[in-house]
Amino acid sequence: MSLYASGNQTVGPYLHIGLDWLTTRDIAARGAKGERVAIEGRLLDGEGVGVSDGLVEIWQANSHGKYAHPEDQQKKPLERGFRGFGRIPTDDQGAFRFTTVKPGRVPGPGATLQAPHLVVAVFMRGMLKHLATRIYFPDEPSNAEDPLLKLVPPARRATLIAKHKAKAVLEWNIVLQGKNETVFFDF
Repeated sequence: MSLYASGNQTVGPYLHIGLDWLTTRDIAARGAKGERVAIEGRLLDGEGVGVSDGLVEIWQANSHGKYAHPEDQQKKPLERGFRGFGRIPTDDQGAFRFTTVKPGRVPGPGATLQAPHLVVAVFMRGMLKHLATRIYFPDEPSNAEDPLLKLVPPARRATLIAKHKAKAVLEWNIVLQGKNETVFFDF
């Protein structure tokens, strides 16, 4: 019996060979309605060093709060060509950047509405299971009533909320462990 992870039990070291062709840095195609924004950041280990072999996967609703998925049966518009999905590999310093539109609010548990957010999955070599987290938008009044964000201790919520960097540019880093570790969820 082998106690070592086999190739099908871990993401790497073939991450870039097998997934580069799936790279999508523009989550919402040009012409999609909504507030256009770029989000950039770094995938960092516990020492603050960038992780160069990571993959950041994004899922989101459009500006009306509708997902481009057959299970979303809401009677809301969906623009032609809106995918709401993308994969962005990290560079040699662990950096990533993508563009999108700010999503609308989507239904939450018990007839609540969730604050605008992006669902994020993080993949990297040596990690047997991807990490799941979210990006919330700064200065968003509905963050205070988001049912999932309210479950996070107030002192840790900042790890989920992007920061203003420049006009139409937000910064959000993913910290894998340590003092400022990003909040991760078990979905």
